[in-house]
Amino acid sequence: MTLFMKPVSRRGALKGGIAAAAAIAAPSVLRAAEPPAVKVGILQPVTGALAMDGEFGRTGAELAIADINAAGGIKALGGAKIEMVFGDARSNPEAGVQEVERMQSEGVAAIVGGFASPICLAATQAAARYDLPYIVDVGVSDQIIQRGLKNTFRFAPGFAICTQAAIQNLVRINEAAGKPAKTIALVHEDGLFGSGLAKLMQTELPKHGFEIAETIAIPTPSRDLSNVALRLRSLNPDLVIPSTYYGETVLLARTMQQQRVRPKAVYAVLNGAASNMRFVKEFPEAAENIMDVNHWQDPRNPKNAELQKRVVDAGKQWNYNTPLNYSCVMLLADAIERAGSADRAKLIDSIAASTYDKHLMPYGPTKFVGGQNQGAAPVSTQVQKATIRVVYPEAFSDAKPIFPVRG
Repeated sequence: MTLFMKPVSRRGALKGGIAAAAAIAAPSVLRAAEPPAVKVGILQPVTGALAMDGEFGRTGAELAIADINAAGGIKALGGAKIEMVFGDARSNPEAGVQEVERMQSEGVAAIVGGFASPICLAATQAAARYDLPYIVDVGVSDQIIQRGLKNTFRFAPGFAICTQAAIQNLVRINEAAGKPAKTIALVHEDGLFGSGLAKLMQTELPKHGFEIAETIAIPTPSRDLSNVALRLRSLNPDLVIPSTYYGETVLLARTMQQQRVRPKAVYAVLNGAASNMRFVKEFPEAAENIMDVNHWQDPRNPKNAELQKRVVDAGKQWNYNTPLNYSCVMLLADAIERAGSADRAKLIDSIAASTYDKHLMPYGPTKFVGGQNQGAAPVSTQVQKATIRVVYPEAFSDAKPIFPVRG
């Protein structure tokens, strides 16, 4: 039996040969050019009461990931790109845990963020069940790093470090001015953050000659702080130290202004508004001269000015959360490079051994002990002429403190 085949044209043969060659070559070319991405979970509260801070943090993480990828990705993994898996903690711990579970199912190598202490406490615990590395951005409660969780690392300073720095800075600033401040009223939010900080301040401040006139707890959110302002006017303390979130600080400052409560200074600690340019721009008179001991970027580092310009040009707001989260993601990328792997166990060991020093914060080189970065420290800031300045320590300052504000 003779079989007849349809003649194949020269053009058809050429097409077929090219297609076959492409089919054979394409997989290997793609594999060489595009190694598997490293998935990184970014957890921030971008809805609910903490949405503003969550957006600051998300912006910082997004910029860091963009810069890492633009610079060629993770070199040790053949140029693998970082792929963000974002989770909205919705300003509550339960939602944070739900997002950790989702990130786990999507195969992230590590998680960065959380912001609020309750969210960070719950999210790091959930991540620990899977030996999932977690870098906490803010989360100041020291419980976060006191539970012996090997997966948990806090890049920024916590309660103990911030309180110690706040007291030391206050003592030095007060002494330099001739010790005008003696009595103090503490105003704190009634959650984990504010209550813990107030307790530490109550214990430590009297050791340095200060008298605690009263400690006043307020709920988050608060709608009216008139009674608090009236109480402060009655007490007439030299200093008011608020440890509150953004909305409550703004409300307190404006109510004090309206009711003519005029302490010698407002010296905030880890405050939600006193180190936030939105407060300064929207309520300049209420914000002027308020001091804070808080996270802040290193004003001497030109990278911060460059990054801030990118944020503003994109129509977004800048706050310390942005360079802080930028630095956290960069620290993680450095750990992946050194580990040469996205394996979770190797990453935990690599983060623990980090000496990362290219961050944007006023810190020394990174050194984790028990999950806490020993190189981290807050700075004292003050609103001066509608701009937030670093006033202490001098090594990072770009202005001198105005203290007391009122005689």
